[in-house]
Amino acid sequence: MCVRVCVCVCRREIIAFLLERGARVDARGGELQATPLQWAARQGHLEAAVLLLRAGADPALRDAEGCAALHLAAQFGHTAVVAYLVARGVPPDAPDAGGMTPLMWACWKVAAVDPARLLLTLGASPAPADRAHGNTALHWAILARNATAVSTLVLYGNASLDVPNLRGVTPLAMLQGHADALWLGAKVAERVKEHAALASKRNVFRRLAYDRKFRWWCVVSVPFLAFYLTGLVLEADAAYVLKALLLTALFALLHCLTNALLDDELKNIFPLSVYLATKLWFYITWAVFVAPVVGAAPTAAFLLCSLALWYTFLRSWRSDPGVIRASRQDKLRTIVELSERGGADGGGFEPARFCSACLLRRPLRSKHCSVCNRCVAKFDHHCPWVANCIGAGNHRYFVGFLGSLLLMCGWMLWGVWRALEARCAGAPATWPACCPWLAWVMLNAAFHLFWVAVLAGCQLYLVVCLGMTTNEQLNRARYRHFQARGGRSPFTRGPLNNLADFLGCGLCGLLAPRARDWAAAGLDDDAQHYV
Repeated sequence: MCVRVCVCVCRREIIAFLLERGARVDARGGELQATPLQWAARQGHLEAAVLLLRAGADPALRDAEGCAALHLAAQFGHTAVVAYLVARGVPPDAPDAGGMTPLMWACWKVAAVDPARLLLTLGASPAPADRAHGNTALHWAILARNATAVSTLVLYGNASLDVPNLRGVTPLAMLQGHADALWLGAKVAERVKEHAALASKRNVFRRLAYDRKFRWWCVVSVPFLAFYLTGLVLEADAAYVLKALLLTALFALLHCLTNALLDDELKNIFPLSVYLATKLWFYITWAVFVAPVVGAAPTAAFLLCSLALWYTFLRSWRSDPGVIRASRQDKLRTIVELSERGGADGGGFEPARFCSACLLRRPLRSKHCSVCNRCVAKFDHHCPWVANCIGAGNHRYFVGFLGSLLLMCGWMLWGVWRALEARCAGAPATWPACCPWLAWVMLNAAFHLFWVAVLAGCQLYLVVCLGMTTNEQLNRARYRHFQARGGRSPFTRGPLNNLADFLGCGLCGLLAPRARDWAAAGLDDDAQHYV
């Protein structure tokens, strides 16, 4: 590392010295007749590129092979140089002499996710085709068997599968020949099969099976049907062995159905569907079986708990968790600042400081959510049960949601117990045979009560006692402000103050909560400044 730093310092000083002495910034040389900026881009020397552009180097000049600086940086996978050139005004879709764009070169030559993803984020289009072959970036990625680039273009860049090249071959036709290849990846293979099925007019059932709207409704409705059918089988007047066989067949059918229907996007909403289905049948069970037994007052209390539950649930689900947003100009300005401060050689683009997916300076305590593909301030975790990230904007509502859900499940257990006492004269051991549906609902309420109690206890322990988020507790060994304190949180102020900070109130004036804008707190600031 010391040698590398010395080399970088020497290179910067030599370039600055030569420029001060009148060296021509766009002089051409070597077999490729390349300019100094093109050589810097080829070698990935970000600091050299910064000095040369400041001195007036022209990034649009091409070498003997017809490539400008941006094409060379993309060819050799120098993401920081690509980012800096685009931030300084180089068009991300600028073609070389043969019509190849930087995105095409990145997909043809580089196996990593960047700089292809970076170029897409900066506005590069996957639609242009080169002049020699008529290939788009996706054509080139498939020809190179570059699984990462194919996945980035198809899943992230929404590249078209139906654009033919000069030979009339579409990316879809090329990918169908590799649909079962291991290098392609399951997600892309599934997308290819889905696209081919929707384009086909022969098999209506196959098109329906891959129709996204139809699959969405199936995934949403399956938990509702599964809960009801399970209860229906339990209520059936049949031998226990037959019931067990029917339930086994039912769950096997549901397993095959969900495997056929679920992709990564639908898997994210499936837990939410399970939660909503369970609550719907809780309400129906209370209205039909419990309310006639317990009377109006307990039913009103149950509904009040439900109101609190739905309010906190909707705020957890639909509220902004603290997504860090920036305009395109802000992103480009950040890239320029980090590059000119030291760039890749000086650590300006290290992952702890910069999110290469969102092109944002990472605020303190933030994290990029891979599920939602966004950076969230004071990130705690991504919760599948509310289909949203939990962060600075909705963490309090999420903890309130857990508390309200505990109360509701407690009321449900009590209400079902009273209904079973009224309907079944025998001991509790006979209740499942007496009223299987109520026993099934009670089992679900007890299970929800258990896991919600565990989750709520963990959340309160982390927030109040330790003063950290779930993400920080799992990854504290990676954060230097935790390393400096031996893994302890630098943000804790003691249990009572932590609780006041979390709730945003002073507990009737006894404490003074500290308001913090975690979306604006930069990593370059000392963590101790916030405690």
